[in-house]
Amino acid sequence: MRHKVDFLVIGSGIAGLSFALKAANYGKVGMITKSKIDDTATKYAQGGVAAVIYSPDTYEKHIRDTMIAGDELSNPKIVDITIRESTARVLELVEWGVNFDKTDSGKYALAKEGGHSEFRVLHHKDITGAEIEQKLILAAKRNKNITILENCLAIDIITQHHLGVEVSRKTPDIRCFGAYVYNPNNKKVETVLSKVTMMATGGIGTVYGHTTNPNIATGDGIAMVYRAKGTVEGMEFVQFHPTTLYNPKETPSFLITEAMRGAGAILKDRNGDEFMSKYDARGALAPRDIVARAIDNELKISGSDFVYLDATALPKDVIFSHFPNIYAKCLSIGIDIMRDMIPVVPAAHYSCGGIKTDEWGESSIQHLFASGECASTGLHGANRLASNSLLEALVFSHRASLKAVEDIKKIDFCDEIPEWDTEGTVLNEEMVLITQTKKELQTIMSNYVGIVRSNLRLQRAFDRLEILYGETEELYKKSILFPEICELRNMINVGYLIIKNAMDRKESRGLHYSLDYPEHRDVSQVTRDML
Repeated sequence: MRHKVDFLVIGSGIAGLSFALKAANYGKVGMITKSKIDDTATKYAQGGVAAVIYSPDTYEKHIRDTMIAGDELSNPKIVDITIRESTARVLELVEWGVNFDKTDSGKYALAKEGGHSEFRVLHHKDITGAEIEQKLILAAKRNKNITILENCLAIDIITQHHLGVEVSRKTPDIRCFGAYVYNPNNKKVETVLSKVTMMATGGIGTVYGHTTNPNIATGDGIAMVYRAKGTVEGMEFVQFHPTTLYNPKETPSFLITEAMRGAGAILKDRNGDEFMSKYDARGALAPRDIVARAIDNELKISGSDFVYLDATALPKDVIFSHFPNIYAKCLSIGIDIMRDMIPVVPAAHYSCGGIKTDEWGESSIQHLFASGECASTGLHGANRLASNSLLEALVFSHRASLKAVEDIKKIDFCDEIPEWDTEGTVLNEEMVLITQTKKELQTIMSNYVGIVRSNLRLQRAFDRLEILYGETEELYKKSILFPEICELRNMINVGYLIIKNAMDRKESRGLHYSLDYPEHRDVSQVTRDML
């Protein structure tokens, strides 16, 4: 079966929805989402959106904070664009109906999080992402130019490769014509042709054993673009959120927002002693990579499974007004955060790398854009500043929509695309092969490619992943497609990229910390400069 849309959007978080709402003014939009439309990482975002709103904050301060958090690997031009457009994009959310918390005087109640020098984070209690997601979904469902297909999984983007044309990573004019999409209703892979495609598939967290990401975060967009010979970068920079609720039976891990530390909560060891001041002068408000490594070190020293976040000194009205969801969640497992410390542990949270894009959100593949966590715009560098992620998605989905609207005037559909080839495949009923390989992958990544790495650990992970890759590709080629095998394939692709990028970086920088290269410098770059 064939479908045609002007704009194909893969993903239904803030990146996909905000792009779709703008593109719908200029053509037909088809939105593919692999689960329910609201099952996104956006919905789970607690903290908020960082933007310059009031003085004494300035764009220059926010720019500098972003560069410092990114360990000076952020692209200065992209940082400048993002921060200077922050105010307009946030006010646009308000126009779409998003309610940010306000003070009694009517001004926005801004929070301050780790790495920020000013109060600039707009929030809706501790469920900011859910508020944004809900309002954008309502707007999208009201728009007659947007068609939403839930529970449909994009398998691969369509390029000249599917027309029998040989392409490589050096091919300068790879073009995207749409995507092959698995439809569970008829259990068929359908062809969706588009003039422009927006990849907004979110993160890669489920590659690890413990993550704050929803179960759908299997790195699909990044894997699809990599297989299509597009450019992917910075995958070594995986952000581990320092503070997720220690509750081994629960997945995904429940996030304890950074805003709680911003409000005054203190990190303590198992003896109840504050420890962050040993690692950084900013204490618990240091950037996430520093806090996560500090906690990781404390756990290794003590042998404990968790440290504590002490919020008992926070006023009751602050807890009830700013953190009601966290209070209720902890209470549900017997922890009253007004008198009990919260057991916390780091978990995979955010990928700073991804599909390389330019200042308009376009990838190295023509007519293919990327926004949100699956994209590498250059904003985050080696580490994301708290609450910059929702902002980044808004800015680059907006910029991508401007470019895409102009592009479709010059693009025609490619009607020569063949249907999905199922010849020689059979229904695979060995689900145990899928589930066991997934567990092996998550164990490898968590143990060898986590917060602290080494050459030995990375090589061991690479060797083991190579075996899993071969087994999975063989199974994929023989199987009639179903979501589980496709997701596993994507996860292995992403795991490989993380390991390979980590092996290539001969330094410790931001979220990538190597025991073999503890120096804060790129030795390989120094060597290249000498030659």
